[in-house]
Amino acid sequence: MATEGEAIQTNTRGFNQGRYEAVAGLDEYESVKADARAIKEDAIERLPELIDQLRSTVEDNGGTLYLADDAADANQYVRTVVGAETEKTVVKSKSMTSEEIDVNEALEVDGHDVVETDLGEWVLQVAEEAPSHIVAPAIHKSRDAITELFEEVFEPTDPLETAEELTAFAREKLGERIREADVGMTGANFITADTGTIALVTSEGNARKTVAGTDTHIAVAGVEKIVPTTEDLRPFVELIGRSGTGQDITSYVSLLTPPVETPVIDDTDRETPLSEIDNDREFHVVLIDNGRMAMREDDDLRETLYCIRCSACSNVCANFQEVGGHAFGGETYSGGIATGWEAGIEGLDVAGGFNDLCTGCSRCVDACPVNIDIPWINTVVRDRVNRDQEVNVDVLVDGLTPDAEDESPPLQKRFFGNFEAVARLGSALAPFSNWLAEQTVSRQLLHRLLGIDPRRDLPTFHRRTLVDRFQGRETPVDTPRRRAVLYPDLYTNHVQIDRGTAAVRVLEALGVDVVVPSVPSSGRAPLSQGMITTARSHAERVSDTLAPYIADGRDVVVIEPSDLAMFEREYERLLDPDAHERLATNSYEIMEYVFGLLANGADSTSLRDGEGTDIAYHSHCQQRTLDLEAHTVAVLEQCGFDVLTSDVECCGMAGSFGYKSEYFDVSIAVGNELRDQFSAPSARDRTVVASGTSCLEQLDSLLERRPSHPIELLVD
Repeated sequence: MATEGEAIQTNTRGFNQGRYEAVAGLDEYESVKADARAIKEDAIERLPELIDQLRSTVEDNGGTLYLADDAADANQYVRTVVGAETEKTVVKSKSMTSEEIDVNEALEVDGHDVVETDLGEWVLQVAEEAPSHIVAPAIHKSRDAITELFEEVFEPTDPLETAEELTAFAREKLGERIREADVGMTGANFITADTGTIALVTSEGNARKTVAGTDTHIAVAGVEKIVPTTEDLRPFVELIGRSGTGQDITSYVSLLTPPVETPVIDDTDRETPLSEIDNDREFHVVLIDNGRMAMREDDDLRETLYCIRCSACSNVCANFQEVGGHAFGGETYSGGIATGWEAGIEGLDVAGGFNDLCTGCSRCVDACPVNIDIPWINTVVRDRVNRDQEVNVDVLVDGLTPDAEDESPPLQKRFFGNFEAVARLGSALAPFSNWLAEQTVSRQLLHRLLGIDPRRDLPTFHRRTLVDRFQGRETPVDTPRRRAVLYPDLYTNHVQIDRGTAAVRVLEALGVDVVVPSVPSSGRAPLSQGMITTARSHAERVSDTLAPYIADGRDVVVIEPSDLAMFEREYERLLDPDAHERLATNSYEIMEYVFGLLANGADSTSLRDGEGTDIAYHSHCQQRTLDLEAHTVAVLEQCGFDVLTSDVECCGMAGSFGYKSEYFDVSIAVGNELRDQFSAPSARDRTVVASGTSCLEQLDSLLERRPSHPIELLVD
């Protein structure tokens, strides 16, 4: 029997691969995403106006709209509609919002029987478990586990050996409950303000049955589900199935304008013609605030309200694939976007419980069909959690004390967030610092005080940094093709000096005048720990330091992809627009820059001839989200290397994440997929190459072959 972890991995990876294939077949995918984003931005901006319009529309249609302040308010209204005088059967289609308010429990207090009719939700109701995925709630359950559950609870006469038999059994059981039901409850993927139309995008027909089989329909939805017009549904219908499960379109797209005129189905009365069956249906839409209007006023959490609950951010996330939504989630919501929802609805204490599982790799940004900057939301919540926590431990290294107006995160986060100070100290004291760090007592102290896992190899610092090596020298290029400043990121400057030296040699061989000045770290380290004020300070110092070089006509060449991503993406939130634009426009990843030089006439024969050398290459997460992986492959192939590229989503290291004891096992488990791929017969004898610092560290720990950066292969 497959374990829960194996079921989660199989299903999420299947959904994610399906998304890649489905969006590839959608013409103008990016423009459709932009349209969807624009509609949501407009709807949230005009939300009070749209609520008033929807109220009028619903009432004109003969229904009732109730705007609930919170979960208790919503549940009290639903209880009033269902009534407490007699016990009733309430059948529900899938609704995360109803999960959020715990409406089942509220109705059960009054003695009502509440039945989930979505197959996955029903399985979990039978198992007395919570959903582990926004779209596929029982994704952690294998077929064998569901069979075992059904046989234990229902003791079926015939064995349930196939998926078809399980589905047929569930259909029969649920059909009985729907036929006897008194009230039908649905959620809503979207509600249009102009017509009051409820859009339900599902893979099962149960939602329609819960409406048609009862004479009372209650729709529960967050206020953010409102869009202005029925025409606005088009891009969402195009995107939601492709993004979530890899379907071009889901099995059912139901547009209901309640109260629907479908006659109330009564299987006990088969002789009455449909035309004579009563179709007088009572309808209530319960719109729920529960923190959403406050999120709307929050500049950093507002984007959460654009979410269409597709689960793409869960499926693409390597950590979610490994641990699932019960770990990577809060009271209701799971996956990358869950931090925003849980922070806004439940509070920072809930959101902070799983927030660190987001490593900021940014894979979810491209996957999101409405372009939500999910890593930024997670970072903001992390920052707010930090500010809520008291600091009770004295710092160990100068530079780790937070500024008076800055964050006050735990010591572990201050240590990793101020790695610039750690690296300077490590180089200043090298080689003694390296010896000291490897002593058993030191490793025990690092583990006890900072939570650094003793199984993880520590970086080896160089006393003579990359900047020291190239400072004050005369450039050997007399008539340069281009002029560049090589950005010395922390690891290149203090630890992986060889890749920095190789970058200088390659660029000079291609006719580039290169300088390597002392520049502050990008701020990636503090940002990853939720130390936004510190990260902004780094960004400002980097911008100020590099501005004169850019003004002098030099390009900024970056070796570490996560730092380039900072310049292009995160600095938009950390710097003024002009400073961000100046740096983003003039910065290039090293292999992208080499590709550009070769494409514009530079002589590739000045680089190493790779003929006969087979490469197994893994690109960095941020390199992929910046669409730069292809440049590295193209350069290596142009130089004669035979390149096998990894299709693994993530190496699992993610900077400091892989060092932390509480996440070490997750980090290694994620990385094992990459290890297996590079240990397979097709890659076993190939030279291992990776673009990012974290990837190189992880591969070095997982494989017997020492990996290198692709720029190192090009040195003749």
